Amino acid sequence: MKKVLIVGAGLGGLAAGVLLQTKGFDVTIVEKNEHVGGKMMPVQLGEYSFDFGPNTITMPEVFQWLFEQAGERPEDYMPLVKLTHHTNNFFTDGSQFSMSIDERKMIQQLERLDPFAAEQYPAYLKEVKRIYDIAKSQFFYRTFSSWKDYTNPSLLKALLQVRPFETVDTFHQRFFRNENIRNAFNRYATYIGSSPYTSPATFSLIGHLEMNDGVYYVKGGNPRIAKGLGHVFQKAGGKLYTNCSVTEIIVKNKRAVGVEVNGEEKIDADIVIVNGDLLKAYPALVKEQDRPHFKNKKAAEFEPSISAYVIMAAVKKRFSQLIHHQVYFSQDYKQEFYELFQQKTLPTDPTIYICNSSYTDNTVAPGDNLFILVNAPAVKEENQEEMKAYREVVYRKLSQFGLDIEPSLVHERIVTPYEIEQTFGAFKGALYGVSSNRKMDSFLRPSNVSKDVKNLYFVGGTTHPGGGSPMVTISGINVAMLISSS
Repeated sequence: MKKVLIVGAGLGGLAAGVLLQTKGFDVTIVEKNEHVGGKMMPVQLGEYSFDFGPNTITMPEVFQWLFEQAGERPEDYMPLVKLTHHTNNFFTDGSQFSMSIDERKMIQQLERLDPFAAEQYPAYLKEVKRIYDIAKSQFFYRTFSSWKDYTNPSLLKALLQVRPFETVDTFHQRFFRNENIRNAFNRYATYIGSSPYTSPATFSLIGHLEMNDGVYYVKGGNPRIAKGLGHVFQKAGGKLYTNCSVTEIIVKNKRAVGVEVNGEEKIDADIVIVNGDLLKAYPALVKEQDRPHFKNKKAAEFEPSISAYVIMAAVKKRFSQLIHHQVYFSQDYKQEFYELFQQKTLPTDPTIYICNSSYTDNTVAPGDNLFILVNAPAVKEENQEEMKAYREVVYRKLSQFGLDIEPSLVHERIVTPYEIEQTFGAFKGALYGVSSNRKMDSFLRPSNVSKDVKNLYFVGGTTHPGGGSPMVTISGINVAMLISSS
């Protein structure tokens, strides 16, 4: 029986662990944090429960399939609530636009706000579904290690069919003339930590997931998915150790043979899988001399995705104007991304996202549990005074939209990009690994397989197929299938 050691119990590591354990491998997962799930972290402030991330669940069938492979009923671990009317968008000119999977209601709104878009909306839904279907069938469930993997004629044809040469913004200009409406859809680029003005239109496929397929919430909190996967992994015989850090991957004769834990104990393994930010974990765990194709300099050259400035605000009341998801937009959306990626500063006029899961599930909090997120640049260095001051920027802007939070505040926790870097081992605090602003990084992310060290694999948002909970989980599925078939 081959021994597999997985570094990190994020969704990718849990997915690989569940599949390999059920296929007869002897799997051990070592996780440095107390919880499993990586950024899918539960946070408790008094009686208020928060999901650090993700706040939105799409492609639930990916997670459901994993539970089924372990012989379990998915609904026992992740009871889903489908949000038909899921996001309210507010703009500085006083207009409002609500996003719903009800096509008729969407067209009714667009007839008032953007008549051109009202006519084009059915074509938009059809096009994003087409792009998604191609990506799912040709790209998601494969591992790519070089451009040669794309030379297959059918793959190359598929690549050219998913609009790789236009941006998310130019794609949306085809369907939406009202800039506010377009920005509501452009925001999908931030789901992969990138700018809609530079990332490929391929990622407009997210519109299919939210506007055709649906947005979901797991009753009791989205982290129940990760907790459930951890449970079924152990139930299948897997060994899971939390509060335990892997400090080195042991390499002998260009082969991974085990790991060092907490700087002292050694655990032998035939196969090692790293579930973490490859750009930080690989250089930290494998000596540079053992990875000539991935020197420290190469890792540093990648552009990190955006990070986040987060306020978790527990309030004693329930705001009547809030639903499960809402976004308060900046006046100049393009300027916001210029500040994030070119100036590498916190936006002077931020777009603010709020998740209020207590709207859907009042068991998670006695009042509203407001997860407030602002896009932030990758970490340069922590400026604590700047982080404290930015709190006021966020609350002041929300009050201008009629949402006065501070008088009702019971508990509060702020999470900065620096804390994200430290807690999750994220390269420069990036939430989604490598950004997709450059086409090379969009379609040829760091490989799932080490070129230098045999039996060393990578899963997570930095590798193929990319960031976001379903994609990270698929990376674990792909690697497990690759290992079990070799």
